[in-house]
Amino acid sequence: MGKFFYTVRDSKGHKLSGAEEGFTEEEVVSRLQAKGYLVITVVPEAKDDGSGLRQDKVGKSRFKFKHYGVSSDDLVLLCRQLATLLGAGVTILKSLDIISLQISSRKLFIILKKLQKDMEAGLSLHEAMSKHPAVFSELWVNLVESGEASGNLAMVLSRLAGYLERNAAFKRKIISALIYPAILFFAGFGALLFLTIKIIPTFAELFKGFNVQLPLLTQILVTTSNIIRKNLFFAIVFSVLGFFAFKKYIATKKGRRNLERFLFKLPLFGDFFRAMIVERFASEMSTLVESGVPILYSLEITEHSVGNLTMAEIVHQIKEEVRGGKNLSQPLERSGFFEPMVVQMVAIGEEIGELPQMFKKINEFYQEYVETFLTRFAAMFEPLMLVFMGGVIGVMVVGMFLPIFQISKIGG
Repeated sequence: MGKFFYTVRDSKGHKLSGAEEGFTEEEVVSRLQAKGYLVITVVPEAKDDGSGLRQDKVGKSRFKFKHYGVSSDDLVLLCRQLATLLGAGVTILKSLDIISLQISSRKLFIILKKLQKDMEAGLSLHEAMSKHPAVFSELWVNLVESGEASGNLAMVLSRLAGYLERNAAFKRKIISALIYPAILFFAGFGALLFLTIKIIPTFAELFKGFNVQLPLLTQILVTTSNIIRKNLFFAIVFSVLGFFAFKKYIATKKGRRNLERFLFKLPLFGDFFRAMIVERFASEMSTLVESGVPILYSLEITEHSVGNLTMAEIVHQIKEEVRGGKNLSQPLERSGFFEPMVVQMVAIGEEIGELPQMFKKINEFYQEYVETFLTRFAAMFEPLMLVFMGGVIGVMVVGMFLPIFQISKIGG
């Protein structure tokens, strides 16, 4: 039996240090966790260097870095590994050390080392994470804070990992559904541009030698081709400038609000964009409430992380009404943004005490709705695009061959 020096936090977040006798590090960790402590470090007396880290491996990764940035997959893997290690009784600092040895993102590796350093200096995990808002969102930070306060950090991280995995899988499905329509659109646009700036001018030069009056359709095509060729460079420049001007405009509060209102009012697609926002709202609320975060605090976190200004303003109003003593379903209904089904499910969830499960069912419903919409859109877009392309190219071909038919009649 040996002595182990430990650093823990109690249920109120206070940092405590001391020594404990035990045969193994895992035994000491289990004993401290059984007392309700959140274990930060446990170091054997003979190896105590004041850090609790394996100094021969600090700053070295076991694998070569594959990229610099931090992707959603990197964060999902980090969260899942951290939840697994903490659940197995490994201390936070040692968990971060183990994960950093096999991380594929150089930036995330650097951040994990900074987290370790900050925690050694006395910060809690959520306080250290809050110093990197570009990587760890407000949802991350607040859920970790909730887990640290309740002593169930492993469970909370496991739920956060589940949320991140579902969100990443949902995004992949959306991207996959949109890839083919996007390829088809750009391929069609490229073909039309090639015909306009390359093929039509070739025919136009050929017709000049015939010295005949060109049909109206042919004249329109040739004139259009000349205009596009002469102004193509300026069109590209103005398009790029317009794109950046539009991007700057929607970065403002007024621009963002006007864009969202426009999207929500679009025929057919308006309901789709609304469904995506409600899905995000339900997904975050489900994760937060299930993790033990109070409803008001959950609404506040969602307000800042839902990613939509219109929804953020609605959630803010809902939060204020709930703070005034209203049930959640009442302000949801008054907002006019949510469908009656959502309002009724939330009301039932409040009555029977199953609000997290109801939010999860709402999330699943809207995920299925969005996926079905995109599948149908992709199925409809292909034939419509082919018919459009066939019609436009057919008109161009007829316009180019009409003079040839006219000349052959004259020659005959």
